[in-house]
Amino acid sequence: MEKNFRETLTENQFAKMVKDSAHQIWLAGLGAFAKAQDEGNRFFESLVAEGEKVEARTKKVAEEKVEEVRHRSSDTWDKLEHVFEDRVSRALGRLGVPTNEDIQQLSKQIETLNKSIKELIEAGSK
Repeated sequence: MEKNFRETLTENQFAKMVKDSAHQIWLAGLGAFAKAQDEGNRFFESLVAEGEKVEARTKKVAEEKVEEVRHRSSDTWDKLEHVFEDRVSRALGRLGVPTNEDIQQLSKQIETLNKSIKELIEAGSK
């Protein structure tokens, strides 16, 4: 009977230990849950703040890259326009179409001839 009493005492002590451990685990879980709620809000807010910083940096870099591409494309467009003008000018020259410079020279020659004709007419009428 003594053995039975010892076994019962040991079983009771063991059951109490298990019950106490389970209760402590339960309390730890509740504490972790409460802590997670408190920390979760702060953690979320810190993530939002960090996200805003990253967004601002990314936006700045993107704007710089857009400006760089815009500048490059402008330069490329200017070069392309110049090449196009040169080719059109050469093609017109091959076809015998006078350039603006040719027309200006002809206009000057016509003015000079008109002046000379007027002088001859005036000299002949005297």
